[in-house]
Amino acid sequence: MRGRQISVAVAIAVSSALALGGCTVEDAAEPADRATDSSPPADGAPPATDFIVTALPGLPTPEDARTRLGELTIAEQRSMSGYNRDKFPHWASTDGCTARQQVLQRDGEDVVTDDNCQPTSGSWYSAYDGVTLDEAKDVDIDHMVPLANAWRSGADTWDDELRAAFANDLTGPQLLGVSAASNRSKGDQGPEDWQPPLEEFWCEYALAWTEVKHGYDLTVTQDEHDELAAMLDTCPA
Repeated sequence: MRGRQISVAVAIAVSSALALGGCTVEDAAEPADRATDSSPPADGAPPATDFIVTALPGLPTPEDARTRLGELTIAEQRSMSGYNRDKFPHWASTDGCTARQQVLQRDGEDVVTDDNCQPTSGSWYSAYDGVTLDEAKDVDIDHMVPLANAWRSGADTWDDELRAAFANDLTGPQLLGVSAASNRSKGDQGPEDWQPPLEEFWCEYALAWTEVKHGYDLTVTQDEHDELAAMLDTCPA
């Protein structure tokens, strides 16, 4: 099973990303088809592009995402029996910077940090709902594929190392800074039940979700598959 095969590789990749250390973050991979200027305007409106583009690393092209979607195993969701968020140790820290702090730096504008790597000022645009946040404490770091959703689609069989890698993945499009309200509205729902309120983000959301599910060999339901296909159809030609 590919998920077992990638466990060590993913853990090494995540460790390498966290080992950037200090209070500096460099993207491990550039998203495909990034717009020239993806910075959100000061009024919090979506960027002036065909679709919203964030700092998410490792995004496939729409064509590649459709290929990956076709390779996913379609299956009913598994049981939540035995699930606990503590089985996905997250916000791992290396050299004083947690994964959360690194995402805050990556996703924010004009971010200033203290000696403990904690942002003290900056602004964060929530691509889910178009809200601009001025304090780091108001930003939730969303797991693109929620931990509970991953558990229901195959992570229940993983070892602790792979679950920790999944929960702290800075090299793929798995972690994104968003508003608390949008993150909590999403909960552990898949795209068949919840889509970002801003339709401009549906393309990138489907790219990211598909890439994460494919990279970790997680299953999708038929409804989830169909909704992802529809969302990918919103991508620019």
